[in-house]
Amino acid sequence: MYIGLDLGTSGLKGIVLDEAQSVRAEATVALTNQRPADGWSEQDPASWVAACSDVMTALAAQISLDGVRGIGLSGHMHGATILGGDDAPLRPCMLWNDTRSAAEAALLDDEQARSITGNIVFPGFTAPKVMWVQRNEPDVFKAAKRILLPKDYLRLWLTGEAVSEMSDAAGTSWLDVGARDWSDALLSRQELDRSYMPRLVEGSEVSGVLRSALADKWGLPSGVVVAGGGGDNAASAVGVGVTRPGEAFVSLGTSGVLFAATG
Repeated sequence: MYIGLDLGTSGLKGIVLDEAQSVRAEATVALTNQRPADGWSEQDPASWVAACSDVMTALAAQISLDGVRGIGLSGHMHGATILGGDDAPLRPCMLWNDTRSAAEAALLDDEQARSITGNIVFPGFTAPKVMWVQRNEPDVFKAAKRILLPKDYLRLWLTGEAVSEMSDAAGTSWLDVGARDWSDALLSRQELDRSYMPRLVEGSEVSGVLRSALADKWGLPSGVVVAGGGGDNAASAVGVGVTRPGEAFVSLGTSGVLFAATG
């Protein structure tokens, strides 16, 4: 069996699949956003951990998890989860739909950024959010030791490993998409380097192993692997089979997405 965990803007969802791809159990825990100012959208990363623990407990109450072999992760992209030296969040996570960093995005969006990342630098992306923190919360920026995407903060809690994968990393404005690696040039523009970034894996690769204390708590066997996973729309594309050039799908949720596969 396999577990899928999806960290959404409005809730954390979990399912258990068997070898035949049949859903054997499912659970959802609601999440709320905080909007302390116009255009701001934040969540406390501690709420993700609490929701994940509740979802896993609910799944374990429905079916024995002693046959689980792996866990997959997906989640909302672009959020800036800024951690200190003890890996504790220094401030609430600025979510993908937080638009306060429009001025910073305009500064970062140039020919160099577009040629390396393959993207316009949007206010919703991670890099301009971090620049906003640098300009407006300098003490937080100075204390920062690690920057993670939302689902990768969950991974850190589940495995103890700071890891991301290509689809989510591509939404930061720091990934060299051709090299499939962090761009030193783009990081240095914001007084950052690779030490702030998680290790990168492909979505289908092993990113870590579920911590033994959590495995024991939920009745999973030892050695359950956690896959790299994907950003929510990349994971959805694989889930619905949009993997060949010319195929596409429309997703209507908290955001609306037209997603097309290319070569």
